[in-house]
Amino acid sequence: MIKDPRLRCGAGRGAACGAVAAAASAESTGGWWSVTAGNPRLTGGVGARLLLGSAAVVLAAVVTGCSPSPTGQGAAPASGSASSATSPAPAPSASAPSQGSPAPSADYRPERFADQVATHAASAGVDPQLLMAILYNESYKPHDPAFERAWQKSKPDSAFGIANMHKAAFDEAKRGRPFAGRDWQELPDDPNLAVQAAAWHLHDLAAQLPGTWPASYTKDEMLAFGYNAGAGNMILFAQGTKPGTQAQSYVDTLRSNWDKAGQTMKHSR
Repeated sequence: MIKDPRLRCGAGRGAACGAVAAAASAESTGGWWSVTAGNPRLTGGVGARLLLGSAAVVLAAVVTGCSPSPTGQGAAPASGSASSATSPAPAPSASAPSQGSPAPSADYRPERFADQVATHAASAGVDPQLLMAILYNESYKPHDPAFERAWQKSKPDSAFGIANMHKAAFDEAKRGRPFAGRDWQELPDDPNLAVQAAAWHLHDLAAQLPGTWPASYTKDEMLAFGYNAGAGNMILFAQGTKPGTQAQSYVDTLRSNWDKAGQTMKHSR
């Protein structure tokens, strides 16, 4: 559970600042939880509705100068594992968005990035429909850069970008790849980079997937388990361990988004 943020606010900002604390409380106390690349985050239930309902006010807080300040720093995480928590990140990189990213916009609907999905799925050798379905799954929260960075100040292990990648997962995926010189802090501003990193993360998960798995799941669904719960759990599920409620809910959501993702990719390019 995260600690409640301490807020630094000027006169007249109390309502907006209260929304930041309320959103933090919603994440730490309500709803059911899921795990993307081994890190917990809220994906539904009462807490999620509170979080999403507070999003606009939190953005107003960012604009008016109210910023959440964590009460303390946690222990340094283990490195090199997709399941490790992320450490407080350095200042955002000044790098420009990568070529292929649409112009900055408040529109972060997954279908807007169908061209990037097609390009990077082909490069990484993964199913573009799977990658798009993952983006639909991960569109449960606002992806406005200011909101994500404000949230990360009170929750250092939060995920960045339209694919909700944690730092450890991003750092693993970029090794030896064309985006090896890029930084996790760039993800909120660069949807093209976020899609590229997610595609290669799925590629790496596919390389770790055992040759057989329960017949009730497709290969793409097994990779979605890996994206959500980490490679280690994906392997256990492939070997017959029953997925937990959170992991199963993620795959159930993927199934509900599957046809929509297919239609989106059918009409791209």
